[in-house]
Formats: sequence, C-alpha cells, structure tokens
Amino acid sequence: MPLTDYHSQYLAHELTRRHAANSAEKLAGALVDAQVELNPHQVEAALFAFNSPLTKGALLADEVGLGKTIEAGLVISQKWAERKRRILVITPANLRKQWQQELSEKFFLPCRILERKTYHDLRKQGAKAPFEAPDIVICSYQFARAKTHDIQLMRWDLVVLDEAHRLRNVYKPANVIANTLKRALANCPKLLLTATPLQNSLLELYGLMSFIDDHIFGDVRSFREQFGNLNDRRIFNTLKNRISPFCHRTLRKQVSAYVSYTKRLPMLEEFTPDHSEERLYEAVSEYLQRDNLQALPNSQRALITLVLRKLLASSTFAIAGALDTMIKRLKKRAAVPNTPQHDLETALDQDFEALDEMAEEWSQEDTDQPDLSSDDIKAIQHEIADLEGFYALAVSIHQNSKGKALLTALEKAFKQAQNNGAPQKALIFTESRRTQDYLLRLFEDTPYKGKVVLFNGSNNDAQSNQIYRDWAKRHQGSDKVTGSKTADMRSALVDYFRDSAQIMIATEAGAEGINLQFCATVVNYDLPWNPQRIEQRIGRCHRYGQKHDVVVLNFVNLRNAADQRVYQLLMQKFHLFEGVFGASDEVLGSIESGVDFEMRIAAIYQQCRSSEQITAAFDQLQHDLSMEINEQVQRTRQQLLDNFDEEVTHKLKQRQADSVAMLNAYEQKLLNVTQHELREYASFEGEGAFELRRLPNTVQAELGRYELPRRNGEAHTYRLGHPLAEYALRQAQGRTLPPAQIALDLSGRKPRLMALERYIGQTGLLQVSLFETRAPANQEVQETHVICAAMTDSGELLEGELAAKLLTIEAMTTVTPSIMLAAADLAVIEAQTQQHIGLIRGEIQKRNQAFFDEAAAKLDGWADDQKESLERDIKALDAEIKEARRTAAAAYSLEGKLAAQKHLKELETKRKQQRRALFDAEDEIERRREALIEQIQTQLQGQEAHKALFVVKWMMM
Repeated sequence: MPLTDYHSQYLAHELTRRHAANSAEKLAGALVDAQVELNPHQVEAALFAFNSPLTKGALLADEVGLGKTIEAGLVISQKWAERKRRILVITPANLRKQWQQELSEKFFLPCRILERKTYHDLRKQGAKAPFEAPDIVICSYQFARAKTHDIQLMRWDLVVLDEAHRLRNVYKPANVIANTLKRALANCPKLLLTATPLQNSLLELYGLMSFIDDHIFGDVRSFREQFGNLNDRRIFNTLKNRISPFCHRTLRKQVSAYVSYTKRLPMLEEFTPDHSEERLYEAVSEYLQRDNLQALPNSQRALITLVLRKLLASSTFAIAGALDTMIKRLKKRAAVPNTPQHDLETALDQDFEALDEMAEEWSQEDTDQPDLSSDDIKAIQHEIADLEGFYALAVSIHQNSKGKALLTALEKAFKQAQNNGAPQKALIFTESRRTQDYLLRLFEDTPYKGKVVLFNGSNNDAQSNQIYRDWAKRHQGSDKVTGSKTADMRSALVDYFRDSAQIMIATEAGAEGINLQFCATVVNYDLPWNPQRIEQRIGRCHRYGQKHDVVVLNFVNLRNAADQRVYQLLMQKFHLFEGVFGASDEVLGSIESGVDFEMRIAAIYQQCRSSEQITAAFDQLQHDLSMEINEQVQRTRQQLLDNFDEEVTHKLKQRQADSVAMLNAYEQKLLNVTQHELREYASFEGEGAFELRRLPNTVQAELGRYELPRRNGEAHTYRLGHPLAEYALRQAQGRTLPPAQIALDLSGRKPRLMALERYIGQTGLLQVSLFETRAPANQEVQETHVICAAMTDSGELLEGELAAKLLTIEAMTTVTPSIMLAAADLAVIEAQTQQHIGLIRGEIQKRNQAFFDEAAAKLDGWADDQKESLERDIKALDAEIKEARRTAAAAYSLEGKLAAQKHLKELETKRKQQRRALFDAEDEIERRREALIEQIQTQLQGQEAHKALFVVKWMMM
C-alpha cells in the first residue's frame, strides 16, 4: 500500500498507543510479537490480570494443560512493551529453565536465572544489587526466600509466582517461605499461577487472596466464622462474589471447541533382577542404612542417600561410578585427615543431573566436617574395604535385567503406537548419565543402531556436536540460530529426533523446556519419586498439539516390595499414567511441591528393613494421601471457582474472532509502516515478508529475509520489538509534518469502503491529534488516544471512525506540502477534536468509577469482616454473662453467690472494655478505609496532555 509520511506517522502512533487496562486492544502488541498460536482463553486470562489498575494482583487458576505460562508471558510482554521492566519470576527450581526458554523463544524477552552461583559471581564483580538487571529475573522459591532482603529493596513492576499453591498456607505462621515472601512482596503487583488454589481447606483460598492483598478479607478467624457453612447459598454466593475480581479460572471443557487433547495409555513392564544384581542391591542398601558413614557428609546425608538409592535402582553402571567416587574421596580423606571435603556432591552431579536442583529444594544447611580421630581413620579403612567389594561386584555385571526388559517393552510400545497411528518414536528418561551411556551401548546391537540421539545437561559427545554443526550450517542466517550454543544445541537435537532419529535417551535435562509433540511414547526407565517431575516428563510429549494418544511405559522390579508400592501410589492415587490429563490439579496440588512426598518415600527406603515395615509405612502414606485428596473439598472447589461466567464458552468464541481480526489489522499496520520507512533498505514481497539488503545507520540487525511471527519460513522473525521495527516507528513518529494536500485513491481500495465512496471528487480537511492521560505521581502515560477529525469543504463533518479510515486509503504519488489553511476551517476541526476528547473523558470517568466502586466494595467487605469479628467476641461475652447470672441466681450458699457475683462483675467489666475497644477499632478501621479510598482517588486523578500531530487537505479520487 503506497503511503505518505502522514499515513506512516498516524499508523506508528496507532501501533504504540497505550490502551485502557480492561481493553482487548491492550494486548495487541504482545500478541503480534508472540511466537505462539492464539488461544482466546489465554487472551481472556491475560486481560483479566490487567482488568483494574487498582488491584494488587490476580490469581490465574486455569485447569492443568491450558497454558498458564503463555498467559503470564502475554502479561509480561505487555509490561515490557510499556517499559515496565523490573520483572521477577519465582518458580520451583526444576521449572526455571523452562520459564527461561518459554519467555525467550516464544516472546523474545531477555531473561536470566539468578541462583547461588550467579548471585555470588555478581557480588564478586561488584554488583550491589544482583536482582537489578536489564533482563527478567527468574529464581526459585528457596532462593527468593534466602534473598528476601534484596527482593524487598527493589520496586518491582511485576512479580509472577508459578505453582502458587505453595503459598496457600501463608495464614499459618509455620509456613516460613510463604510468610517471608508475602512480607517482601507486599507492595508489588503480583500474578499468581496455579491450577490448585483450593485443595484441602477453604482457608487455602483465603491464604492466596491475602497473599495478593490483605484487604480482600479480614483476619483468618473472621473468614472461618463467616464462610464456614458454604451449604448456605447466600454465604456461598457472597464468597464467590468476593473472590471473582481476583481469581480467573478456565476449564478444559470450555475450550474443547478449539483445543483437542489426547489420552495417556499406561504400559507396565515387570522384570526380575538376576542373583548378582540382587546381591549388589541388598549390600549397598544395607550399607546406606548404617548409623555412621564416613563417605557421606553429615549435612547432606539424607539427600546424598536418596541420590545413591536412585543410582542403585537405575543401573549397575550408575552405582559403580558413584562407588568409585566415594572410594577415592575416602582414600583422600584418610591420607589427608581434617581436610575439608566438598567434592562428593559435585562429582555425583556429573551423573545425576537433578542433584543441584534437589539440593536447593531440600535446603540443608552446610556444617563443618568434624576432625578425624584414630577410631575414625580405622572406620574409614573398613568402609573403603566394603565399598571396594561393592564396586568389584558392580563392575562384574555387564548386562542389566531392566535393560533387557526395555528392549522387549519397546516392541510392545511401538506396536501400540502403530495401532494408534502414531510415529514409532520413543523418549526414554533415565536419572543417570552413566545409565544413558549404557542404554546407548545396548541399542548398538539392535535394529535401533544409528537411530538414537542423547539429550543431557552438557551434550559434549561427538554425535551431539556433529548434529549441532550440521544444524547450525543448515540454519545459518535465520533466527533459529540464537548464538547461544546451549539453546541451539537443544534445538538441533530436538530437530534431529523429529527428522532422523527414532529414540531419544534423555536425562532430567530433557524434562525441562522442550516440546516433543511429534513423539507419542514416553519411557520412564528410571521413575522419579516426585510426582511433579514425572508429570513434567510426560508433558514433553502429552501436551497441547499432540495428535495421538501417548503410551507411558514404566518398569517395576518384582523383587523389590518398596518399588512396587511406589508405582502403585503413582498409578492409582495420582493417576499419572492414564486418562486425558494424567495427574490433574486435584492431585498434584495436594502434595505441595512434591518434595515432601519424595522425602517420605526416601525415609521409608532408609528406615524400613523388613517387608512388614515397608507395608505398614506405605499403608500409612496412602492413608495420609486419602485424607489430603478429599472428594467433598474437590466438589466445593469446583462449585466455588468454576464458571464465574456461565456464558464463558460463547464469550471465548467471540474473543477468538475479535482477537484474530485485531491481530491481522495490527500486523498489517506494522507492515505498512515498515514498508514506508525501510523502502530504501529492503524489498517487500507481500504476505508479511521482506528482504533486508542494507542497514539504516545506528541499527544493529541481520541482513536477509524477514517474516512476521508464526510463519514457518527459514527467516528472521520480524516483530514490533525488533530493532528494525523500533527504528521505523521512531522515524515515523519523529517527523515534524507541515500542512499538505494528499490525493487519496479510493478506486483501488480492497475491501471497498462504501461509506466513503460518496466523497469521491470532494476535498476536505483532516487533523490527527494525540491525547494522553498520565498518572499524577510519576507522569507515566496511562492511556493514549489517536484522534482523527475530518470535514469536507462543504462543511460536512465525518464521524471519528470514518475520519480514521481516510488514512487507510492508498495515496497518489504526489503530495503537495506547505499549503495555506483557513483559520475558520481549523477552528471547526479543533472543535470536533475537543468533542472527541470530551467523549473520551466521559469513558475514562465511567471506567474509573467502576474501578473505584470495585475497590471500595473490597474495602467495605474487609471493614465489615473486621467489625464482625470484634462484635462476635462481644456476643460471645454476652452469652457468658447471661450464663453467669443464671449461675449466681441458682447458688445456694452466700459464699457461692458472692463468688458468682464477683465473676459476673469481672465479665461485665471485660465487656465494657471490649465495647470501648470495638468503638476504637471501628474508628481505626474507618480511618484506614478512608485513607485507602483517598489513595485510590489519587491514583485515578490522571493529568492530560493534547497536541495536534498534523493537518492535511485531502482529495478523494
């Protein structure tokens, strides 16, 4: 579309304008930039998070599998576009990399993980505030708790808390992490993400609401008393109305019209270890149960013991490597007594890649190793001898029974996949790098030879490096190559698995941040004890976009009663391996982070020595889980949280249609501005693509082909936040445009603008102005409106939308600049502009009134809760006084009457004191309410700015 500088400036301001908090157009920029498929429920959720500028946050509680990370990504993208870039994401340790990848690959947002090592490195480099960064900061809950002082010093624009059900017991003082974070983030806007806001008790919902804002409800006692009986429909509706402005939930059944999900099909392969494997298991297990072990640091014994048990169950090759490390460590310690030994965890982490994250979640304190006595030296020598015996047995075993079972099971799984119409590909998970190498060797003597790819934390093997080099050469010059070898290696291996390999053997690194919807067989060669880790693994394949039912293959050792009970729990209690969604929100949320469950399993392995003890311990664990996963509570949760809007399904369909239209229009505007501003630097091909031949001064970008997001070509991704687009917008907006005459060619306009066709042959005036509202405190732009006012030379005024459409019409090749305009005509146009501004003011006032009413209702509810709690105390005392009077009247002896009267007087005095306290408290509550209301009013009293951008004389051809 041929444009003029006037068209380009108008479109540039349209592209960058700030929309109202509750406007669907607010997310247009984030949507056009995102490399994600548009889903209306995610747009709806993101808009809900922005719904009111007065709220301190929101809880997004969509059911499992609906993409809460995408919803949060849209919110973060919009904040970033608004230059609000102090953003913190707090997530479970094992999800940090996934967040980093999602934000960088799907939303092109710079982010970094902050953990102990990077924090200390930054400190050493002189950084006084490691959390203050040009990137989005991602950290774990444990790290955030340890660094709350640093976090509290920052003025965050947004804090996102993933798996926020961890915070739901914040009302309990014993929940240290939740309470510590609540204090640190009290004044920050917060976005909480969880599929399980209410699991075991209604008080958990109270906890999450209070984490967002302490003024949604009163104290926990008043909440319990007021909402204890949800069978009363009035009470139920009151609670639902109180939480609805802060909690948004979409159900899977509501999105079934445009999101389809497949099933999980469980498959179990049982195996029996041979005699030597069984002897090794029993010997090492007995060793780990000893009271005193020199090989394990006291501060980390529980964690290291768990890791060794997992390696023991993984393969003889995995435990052999660990035993060798322990022997060398002990020999070094015996040779150089009293030398600090910190290398065991580091050495084990080379094989068991989840160790670092687990160590952070288990959060054990470091303690000094005590000095060695002569008895300790002797004990070390005996322990070395034992370990060397275990090691010799381990290395004498060349084949593992579970490995043989894997080959048999794969044939069955692939047959099932074939019956389902799925490709015969398998993603095999192991917890050990050494087991990964063993499985690779195992496949060398099978038809799968040459069709296997490894995926782990380093991928420094020869095959992976060759795959990476071939991939980088193939995609050279495209945005697929990020320049980060770690990220590019992951992409290369995933592409190779999709296009060339049949089997991927992955360590825990493969459970994070990669999407393998093209594979429909997941094999848990080693089964984690943390249900959320298992869910994360299966979710690599069983996710949005998977077209086939997913086979989930597990192994059980028939000679290990504890292993059998663990599988039974995960299968029957957590439903991890079957159904449409596997372990859903009803279950995963009940176990907090999964770490507590994992610790309980580890304790059973460590403490139980007989089959009877194992049976009793697992029976107790299963009973405890039954108490946690309560069906009655689940029904209440569904009624309370689901279907805030009964028309939600229809609403989402409409949202989808509106969003697609908005996105298409937005992309077209971006392309039009780009084509005009980069016409000397690029050639344009249509369909959202262009070839950049040379660079404008000061712009750093790659030459070559560019395409808009969500296209499938081998090209650079062009988006609103790209340096080229930012240059184009700066150029367009920065011009000072004199009055000019523009000839508009309506005849070639497609689709036709029938409303303007009657103006063909006429001329007139068009003024484009910018109207902004700003926050009174920091002068930050809150809303921007681009106002078009137009008239014909005969004096007919064009309505606002019709006036704006003038600048969607192609211009003729000639523009006549510096023309003279009549003052009377300019006055008419300015009056029309002021009329538009008046309408905008009215809309803002109406919207602000709704925001104010909602905020005031919240504060009224909070004040009533506080007062009712105090009044209940007085009512309880009235009842006690009434009973005391009856007791005094019924007393037979004088002494009894005197004692009763004395007690009665004490109660009446206490009631007077409580009444006075009630009056004082009511005054304080009202004072606080009025202060908050005044604060709200100040927030809503924005300042205005208005300027004319340009005026043109138009001619309709």
